[in-house]
Amino acid sequence: MSETPLDGLPRQETSPGQEALTLGDALKAMREARGLSLSEVSARIKYSSVQLGYLEAGDWPRLPDGVPLRGLVRNYARFLGTDVDAALKLLDDAVGPTGPRPAVTTLGARRVLQQADMTPKGEPAHRTWAWLLLILVLFCVVGVYAVNRGWVPDEWLVFDWLRALRR
Repeated sequence: MSETPLDGLPRQETSPGQEALTLGDALKAMREARGLSLSEVSARIKYSSVQLGYLEAGDWPRLPDGVPLRGLVRNYARFLGTDVDAALKLLDDAVGPTGPRPAVTTLGARRVLQQADMTPKGEPAHRTWAWLLLILVLFCVVGVYAVNRGWVPDEWLVFDWLRALRR
């Protein structure tokens, strides 16, 4: 018998007709070896026992993709005290790459946008004018109200029509 990448869990040598130990099988065997139920593990790592059951069964379509799935496997492996990197390697072998995608650089994004002949999405220009117009109207209303209430000194009222508002 040889050792698995997951600490201390024995694995049978696989012959052409046998399947290798899967991530779900390994996690389930380690959980059962520690005498824990799915609900006990669920209470500790804050994932539902249903999700943990799907993970142990290898029911990948019912589990989230990508980084959330990596987080589930990482937390479960860490809780069981096994090698997290080995568990993530088994996960990647089972479902394909699940790691975070590399960030796009600004230069690369600009080239992609130029090649696609698209303008970057942002706030439409007509909204900016609408906000400016609304602010201008608001200032006018406040100004007329201030003149009407007598809050503005007479020296500031340089136009006759402003003095007429005061009366």
